[in-house]
Amino acid sequence: PAALDPRLPLTAKQKYSMLASWKGISRAMEPTGIYMFIKLFEEHEELLGLFEKLKELRTKEEQANSLELAEHANKVMQTLDEGIKELDDLDTFFTYLTQIGRSHKKIPGFKPEYFWKIEEPFLDAVKTTLGDRYTENVETIYKITIKLMLETLVNGYNS
Repeated sequence: PAALDPRLPLTAKQKYSMLASWKGISRAMEPTGIYMFIKLFEEHEELLGLFEKLKELRTKEEQANSLELAEHANKVMQTLDEGIKELDDLDTFFTYLTQIGRSHKKIPGFKPEYFWKIEEPFLDAVKTTLGDRYTENVETIYKITIKLMLETLVNGYNS
């Protein structure tokens, strides 16, 4: 078998499990993304102010029914989807996420450490969507993967 890229902190089996498990998420991108952002704003209400179109959404109900939030959630989930699908091609993976990280410099008031605030809401949303398919092993793989993605976004922002 081809040697794994040393930049990927997953074994071949873990990478396979990640890609297989992600199929369950990619069939439920919008609800997963909306749930993730509702969780994010629940834990970090101050981040709402970064979103011109979202800062008026004070309640979970308003957020859950917001087309603007659904739109942004979809965009973020598409980015994660694109990144995860590129685990087979790490050059593309790093280039893509570095560019996305860099693009956040244009957002007034955005700080690179804000990327990390999505980690727990992301894991929580994945767990909710996958249900009993979210085993301890799957959780470990998602934690490693999101950490790599967030580190890359931060590096992109700082580059």
